[in-house]
Amino acid sequence: MQSVWKLKGMLFFFHAAMTIIISYLPVYFQFLGLSGSEIGLLLAVGPAAAIIAQPFWGFMSDRWKTVKRILLLCLTSAMAIGFILFQITDFILMLPVLYLFFSFMSPAGGLGDSLAQKISIQRNVSFGSIRMWGSLGFGIASLAGGYLLSYIGIVNIYYVYAGFLAVAIVFTWFAPDSEPSKKPVQLLHAVKLLKNKQLLIFFILILSISLTHRMNDSFMGLYIVELGGDESVIGMAWFIGVVTEALVFAFSVYLFSRFHPLTYITIAAALYVLRWFLMSLAPDPTFLLYVQVLHGLAFATFYLTAFQFVTKLVPEELESTGHLLFIAVFFGVSGVIGSILGGSIISTFDIKNLYYLMSGLALIGFVSSMTYRFFYLKRMASLKTKVES
Repeated sequence: MQSVWKLKGMLFFFHAAMTIIISYLPVYFQFLGLSGSEIGLLLAVGPAAAIIAQPFWGFMSDRWKTVKRILLLCLTSAMAIGFILFQITDFILMLPVLYLFFSFMSPAGGLGDSLAQKISIQRNVSFGSIRMWGSLGFGIASLAGGYLLSYIGIVNIYYVYAGFLAVAIVFTWFAPDSEPSKKPVQLLHAVKLLKNKQLLIFFILILSISLTHRMNDSFMGLYIVELGGDESVIGMAWFIGVVTEALVFAFSVYLFSRFHPLTYITIAAALYVLRWFLMSLAPDPTFLLYVQVLHGLAFATFYLTAFQFVTKLVPEELESTGHLLFIAVFFGVSGVIGSILGGSIISTFDIKNLYYLMSGLALIGFVSSMTYRFFYLKRMASLKTKVES
């Protein structure tokens, strides 16, 4: 089990590094004197890069029969390109370098989760008990990173990021690799995966839910400021959310073993509806901090069970490709659309209207998930009857 702890360490420090990028990169861009529109465009580069990079590196890990080595390649490349990125101050030059940076940094999270999923099955360990360490790393770094950067200055953001990532690389080096499938993997196999109707319908289903999740990622900080909060409240909101997320991951082996994953996905969709509706009614920032408990319940339940369900829909030899396709939809496609749509709503109306819209989108996701669950389980029961007869 010691090797599993090395995997946990990798997830902890990778997500700590990712927190620095997600939480403080906009502040760094502002420090450089970039305009709001320039910052918005730069922030859209990451999700845009992820849409292509995540399925590509997922396929390469299946093709080369290793997740660990691809993960090491992505982490070390992200560190090297990050050093170049944080030497650049020109907006035009930043765009291609930032795209290249996220082409390696974004897939690393999905590869880490895919490796954790495979190792959990092979070692008979709960996936959630491994994945929770990523959430803990995110939460702790969201608090500690702010204090550290306020002391050394936002101009030194790379060194904080690189420090966390260097430790993640060391843990990855000593972590176990998954046992590869003996079946060969060709590009044609991955193309056929895109023709899997059940998988594609499932991705369309989750889009309405993941859109709301990514909108909140982008605009919750602005909402807290509008309600009278400051940076400390934003940091506390993130901390509460990811700590509850980690707790759900930790106890997932007890929470999610009784029913089918689609049942829990439907429950998570309902929690998202409740969360966004309550946030739309928030009278002050303190109210939002209480509602943030629902983040852990909704996201951890949805992400964990959706990840496991994707495993059921794809062949064993294409698991990493399927996992990173799911993550590309959840974080990449939704991130691009959510940022553009959310920004338009805020510019035209106000931020409370955005949360009304998010409640409606989550409601569509809830109804869709119930419908998908009904027909999927009905089809499985029909197939089982045919086999038995």
